[in-house]
Parts: sequence; structure tokens; C-alpha cells
Amino acid sequence: FAAGYWVCAAALLAGIVLYLFKSDDQPLPAGERPAFRLLGFLRGFWVSPKRYPDFAWAWLTRFLVSTGNHMVTIYLLFFLGDAVRLKETEGIEPEVGVLVVTGLYAVTVIITSVVGGRLSDRMGKRKPLVIASSAIIAMASLILAFAPTWVGAISGALVLGIGFGAYLAVDFALITQVLPAALDRGKDLGVVNIANSLPQVLAPAIAYLFVKNLGGYVSLYVAAAVIGLLGAVFVVKIKSVA
Repeated sequence: FAAGYWVCAAALLAGIVLYLFKSDDQPLPAGERPAFRLLGFLRGFWVSPKRYPDFAWAWLTRFLVSTGNHMVTIYLLFFLGDAVRLKETEGIEPEVGVLVVTGLYAVTVIITSVVGGRLSDRMGKRKPLVIASSAIIAMASLILAFAPTWVGAISGALVLGIGFGAYLAVDFALITQVLPAALDRGKDLGVVNIANSLPQVLAPAIAYLFVKNLGGYVSLYVAAAVIGLLGAVFVVKIKSVA
């Protein structure tokens, strides 16, 4: 475990160093920066859904799809051990199964994020690809729900990676088109990032309720599919982006 955390720490530091020495960001001139006021700073984290409905719908979409994705991945170790019974059926330790499944997931996320982004740019449209990728994510959840086998787990991981990779690239492009004000882009992207990070806190608790009290892994993954599909439904509400 210690070696794994050291690798994560080293990768994070490497990314920071690369950004510091390779970034070509243009700083805002001091004369154009508004005076800092604590109350105004804190108020800035509230973006009115009434004034900026497209931003609100985009935030909600990202929150729902991220929640569904984390509900799928957070209990993979226990799913492979308890539902797939990987050691008994395939002679593979669940920990090794998680390594294989998440590795396949990661590779497909990387590939489809690039492909999905380029396809969206060529089409000049965002919403159709967001809807399609959300549906693919839901499909992955249903594969895991109704095919609790090693083949099903691998298939679900590949489908989930395809859907989530494309979703990340295209939805992020969509979000940049609905940011409320140019001066607040950094802050507003931080607000959007809450829709990424908050599900990491909530998803384990939600998943626990389903696994322990509401029907087990089948209901967990069906719920994840429904939550992901809600993200596809709500993105239709965004009016300013095609």
C-alpha cells in the first residue's frame, strides 16, 4: 500500500512541476483585478440557477453522471469477491481482478476522451455526445448488474471507460461554453469541480445503503444506471449549446 501511495504522490508532483515550467497562461494585469473583499469572495461561490440556468443544468448533469460512475467503481473489490466470486470461479484474487478491470477502464477512458473530444469538435455539437456517452455509462452499470461474472466485469469496465472518457472530454467543453462571466472563469470552474469531487464523498455512502439494505449489487448498479441517465435527460435543458 505504501508503494502505491508513493507512486501517486510522485505522479502528482510531476504534474505540478510540468505545469509550473510549461504553462503559457497569461496572468491578468494587476490593474484589471478587482479589489479583494472576503464577503464578495464567499458570495462568488453561489451561482444563481435562475440567472444562469444553463450553468446550473450543466453542473447538475456533471454531478449526476459522476455520482453514477463512482457508484460503479467504488465497490469493485467487494463486487468481484462477493458477487462474481472471482477466486472460486476463475482462481484469481479479487485484488488482482480490480487491477485488471481498472487498468482496462483507465486505458479506454484515455483513448475515448481524445476521440470523443475530436469528434465533438468536428461535429460542432456537444449535447448529442453527452447524451450518448451517458447512455453508454448506464449500459455499463446494467452489464455489471445482470452479468455478475468475470467476463461481465471486464465487459462492463470497457464499456464504462468508453462512455466516461467521451463524457469527460465533451462535457468539459460544454461547460466552458456556459460559464457565466469571463472574469470569474477560474472560480466557476472550481464550482464545477465540486460536481466532480462531491460524488467521491457521497457515492460510498449511497452504495453502502444499496448493498447492505436495498437489494445488494443488482440494485446498486441499476440505481447507478438510472442516476447516469438522469444526467443525459437534464443536459437537454441546456439551451445555449447545441
